[in-house]
Amino acid sequence: MDEKQYNEYIKQITPTHNTFLNVLKAFLTGGIICTIGQALNQWFSSGMNMEKTEASAWTLIVLIGLSILLTGLNIFPRIVKFGGAGALVPITGFANSVVAPAIEYKKEGQVFGIGCKIFTIAGPVILYGVLASWVLGLGYWLLQMLGVIG
Repeated sequence: MDEKQYNEYIKQITPTHNTFLNVLKAFLTGGIICTIGQALNQWFSSGMNMEKTEASAWTLIVLIGLSILLTGLNIFPRIVKFGGAGALVPITGFANSVVAPAIEYKKEGQVFGIGCKIFTIAGPVILYGVLASWVLGLGYWLLQMLGVIG
């Protein structure tokens, strides 16, 4: 196969992406998840007469629970395939990133399967989130000590 044939072959098998359509799908998916969250929060606040912080906590619990349930039923991966980052960015995506490896490695046992693999995806997010928070907090403290901010 010469270079021209190879380039033509690569062009044929490389998937094409419609960026506008992908962004629209992500926007709609994330928007629907957030709308469900807002509706739950409103229901807990008004319908269940909860304080704002309690309603927020219950909203998160329900969203995480739904994400876990949908992951277990193999529905959430289909939502992610459609909506991309729109499904992965909210807290539901984080819950999915913890549950999916647990389900996948369940057959390897409680310790070497679930215990070792549960944070395969979420672990780096937690690590670098804590590290970034620490660095930003240190920077904020230094700026306060220097009198730059009050």
